[in-house]
Amino acid sequence: MRTDLLRIRTPEGIIFSLPLAGPVARFLAFQVDLACIWGIGSLVSTALGWMGVLSRDVAGAFITVAYFVISIGYGIAAEWFWRGQTVGKRLLRLRVLDEQGLRLTFSQIVARNLLRFVDALPAFYMVGGVAMLASRRAQRLGDYAANTVVVRAVPLSQPDLDQLLAKKYNSLREHPVLAARLRQRVSPEEAGLALRALLRRDRLDPPARVELFRAIAAHFRSLVEFPAEVTEGMADEQYVRNVVDVVFRVAAAPPS
Repeated sequence: MRTDLLRIRTPEGIIFSLPLAGPVARFLAFQVDLACIWGIGSLVSTALGWMGVLSRDVAGAFITVAYFVISIGYGIAAEWFWRGQTVGKRLLRLRVLDEQGLRLTFSQIVARNLLRFVDALPAFYMVGGVAMLASRRAQRLGDYAANTVVVRAVPLSQPDLDQLLAKKYNSLREHPVLAARLRQRVSPEEAGLALRALLRRDRLDPPARVELFRAIAAHFRSLVEFPAEVTEGMADEQYVRNVVDVVFRVAAAPPS
């Protein structure tokens, strides 16, 4: 049965839901990306135009190869550096995720972009469109091969952090540069999952609660390494609280 939500169940029994992107939104995002590819290709064609003076056939071959590299490399590079987004997906607020809600691996990004040519057959993205309409999670063939889905990146509302964090001291804020780097590297989906875990923590059995926050804290620690004296002796759940505080709460501006 077709669904509009990606439901992720953690080993601890918590279920998270993310809205899936439909074919129309994905098609519009793809049109924006096609315009970007065309623009980059036009610049490269102009730069390679001087080769036509030597040999028009050689120039045509280089331009053809360059277009192929650009059309494939654009999606791979953008989704890798922007964590599942291209220019079109950013404008339409879409993001590619692993089927389990995890961050994409490089091999997944390569696989889904290489199969884009098959999805585009025979014209107007017909194969991919039919696959998305028939799929329960609106997946094209490239998504099936890479085990990926495209979700809508819904803006997160500002939570009541004073109530959630009980105005506890946050030692991570002692290092504003590292805190800013953490804010850049934590995706909205990861921040949302951590926030929902904190909001639902009292519903968990103690062993599941400990294991869940251990896994979340380990992931956040792998993104940015704070000095040992800042995090030494800090419980995993408190570390996640501090990360959520850093990500969601904008530091107050210094008095003028």
